[in-house]
Amino acid sequence: MHGFANPARFLRLARWLTPLLMLSGGLLALGAMGWGVLLGPADSLQGDTVRILYLHVPTAWLGMGGWTALAISSLTELVWRHPLAGIAARAIAVPGAVFAAICLATGSIWGRPAWGTWWIWDGRLTSMLVLLFLYLAYIALADAAQRDGAGGSRVPAIFGLVGAINIPIIHYSVLWWNSIHQPPSISMGKSAMAPDFLIPLLVSTVGFSLLFGGIVLLRMRALLADQQAEARLRRKALAA
Repeated sequence: MHGFANPARFLRLARWLTPLLMLSGGLLALGAMGWGVLLGPADSLQGDTVRILYLHVPTAWLGMGGWTALAISSLTELVWRHPLAGIAARAIAVPGAVFAAICLATGSIWGRPAWGTWWIWDGRLTSMLVLLFLYLAYIALADAAQRDGAGGSRVPAIFGLVGAINIPIIHYSVLWWNSIHQPPSISMGKSAMAPDFLIPLLVSTVGFSLLFGGIVLLRMRALLADQQAEARLRRKALAA
């Protein structure tokens, strides 16, 4: 793992891996959603509105998975001082927030015909909204720490770890409280979904995951470039 802590080595790997992840992920996600929307069957109870699940469910999983990765990166930064860990956490935050926002928007669109309302302060919906606010708060903290210098980098890392408490709350909210949201359809080793829905959903999730990874690598490269440019400007200012 520490072998990739060298920025130059990481950049060499990310340079070819980024377009590979983004291209393959985009093709898989678009193909799965296209099949689900145009060719897949309608649900016997929800009709054609169920087709939104091929976008809603992957973005929900990746919204939560993004913060989990952010928390792991924050822990790595705090404990092992991994040079790229903080950059990885900052790179994850923006796409994680976007995916969480898409999850909330598509869930609201899906909820209107399914539940008869755009929004309700349900445990699952509320905790997912909290996750979006956590992402936005982390982004603000990380930007402030970047302006203040390396001394403030511990604050967003600690916040990233504390915010991880919300992830199991989101996951178990439909079991802990009387929730309008349906319980999980997929669990370890079993699924309540028919293969006609499950297969394109899994393909869509893999596609969005690869796309998410490609975006994170792209942002890490951009953040590293900004750091290197800033370091060169500081050296020139000192030399002058």
